[in-house]
Amino acid sequence: MQVTPPPQHDAWFASALQEYEGALLRYARRIVGDDGRAMEVVQETFLKLYQEDASQLNGRLGQWLYTVCRNQAVDVRRKESRVVTWGESPAVADRVGDSTRDIDLQDDLAQVLHAIGQLPVNQQECIRLKFQQGLSYKQISAVTGHSTTNVGFLIHVGMKALRQRLCRPEIART
Repeated sequence: MQVTPPPQHDAWFASALQEYEGALLRYARRIVGDDGRAMEVVQETFLKLYQEDASQLNGRLGQWLYTVCRNQAVDVRRKESRVVTWGESPAVADRVGDSTRDIDLQDDLAQVLHAIGQLPVNQQECIRLKFQQGLSYKQISAVTGHSTTNVGFLIHVGMKALRQRLCRPEIART
């Protein structure tokens, strides 16, 4: 059974929305990197606020909103980092432009993808499951049928090979 909030709750909520929405959008945008995801974060923040008892937040509304907004934004970033594909990450896709940094980032990504493609299939699979899908060694073990120890070994050897292929000799020695 859902309880309908009293009318004064709606007025309090509307006031909070008017006062904090713009600032929270700017804050979330700095954390998540784009307007669309920032709007989702702020919307979720205000949905949580609507479910709160106004009397419990007396005097701490701003602090509460920024805390919830930050936690939501950080969760979005974490989920993105776990779901990043070897193709184009959301963060990279959103920033793609004419800048040298973006072009360099795309070139680096292409080199990494090519280098991963040169690894033995079992190393490729373990590295992709670890870094693309965010799985633990134990989860990778269950997926691949390799022992947990072997998964760790395959990732270690694969990463070592990637470092050797991608790092310039003068950097690798330092």
